[in-house]
Amino acid sequence: MNLKKTKLFAKNLRKNILFTAYTAGSKSAHIGGALSIADIFAVLYSDILRISKNKIMDENRDRLILSKGHGCLALYSALAMKKIIPKKELETFELDNSRLLGHPIMNRQIGIEFSTGSLGMGLSLGLGVAVAGKKKKKNYRVFVILGDGECNEGSIWESILCASQFRLNNLVIIIDKNNFQQTGDNKSIMDLKNLKSKLKSFGCEALEINGHNLKEIYSSISLKSKNKPIAIVANTIKGKGVKIFENNNSWHHSVLTAKIFRKILKDLK
Repeated sequence: MNLKKTKLFAKNLRKNILFTAYTAGSKSAHIGGALSIADIFAVLYSDILRISKNKIMDENRDRLILSKGHGCLALYSALAMKKIIPKKELETFELDNSRLLGHPIMNRQIGIEFSTGSLGMGLSLGLGVAVAGKKKKKNYRVFVILGDGECNEGSIWESILCASQFRLNNLVIIIDKNNFQQTGDNKSIMDLKNLKSKLKSFGCEALEINGHNLKEIYSSISLKSKNKPIAIVANTIKGKGVKIFENNNSWHHSVLTAKIFRKILKDLK
C-alpha cells in the first residue's frame, strides 16, 4: 500500500463526490453516506480490487457490490478515477438517459455489477456470486458494502448465516457504521448494539476498525480466512471530510448550492 497515493485518491474522491452532487443542480443527492465510505472506496479502488478498464468483464475480476446503493456517488467517482468511465460523465448524474442514476443500475461494462438500493438485497446478490466463484473454482473475491441502518433488514442476517454455512471465505462484508439512517439516528430507531459480537456469533471472522484510517482499512480488507466470511464493522462519520456535513443528517439527501460548494472546496484544500 502506498499511503501517500491512497490519501490523495481519497481526497480527490471526495472532491468528485461533491462535484457530482453539485452538477445535479436542483436535484437532491445522497451526500453524507457517500462521504462516509470515501476512505473505504479509496483503499478498495487504489490498492485492493483486481479490476481494470481493459479487463472489465474478466471472469476472474474481483466484484464490488454497493448494497447501500444511495452511496453511489462514491462508486461513480471511483469508477471515473480508475478511468473505467470518463470523468466528464459525472456531469450527467441523474439526467435523462444517463448511465449514472440516483441508485446504481447494473451495467457491467462500466463496473456496476448489480442494480442496488432496495436495502437488504445486495448481500444476497454477493452471496450468490461468492458461491458461483467457489463452484467455478475461481479465485476472485466479493466485497459487499452495507449501511448500518440497512442491517435492520432480516435478509442481511439470513445471508450472513448462509455465508457462514457455505464457508464463503471469498466474501468480505463491510458495514459503514456511521450511526445514522434516512429518518434519524440508528440507536433511536433500531439499536443493533454490538455489531461485531453479532457477526461473530453468526459465524463470521469479525473485525471492528476506524473506517477513516487507511492503514486499518487496508489491513482488515487484506485479511484472508480459511473457512469463514470476513465481516468488518467500519466506524465512520457521516459526511466525513466536510465539517458542516459531519454527523449532520440533514445532508443524508439534499441539494448542494453553488455557495456551499465553493465554501467546502476551500475546506478540502
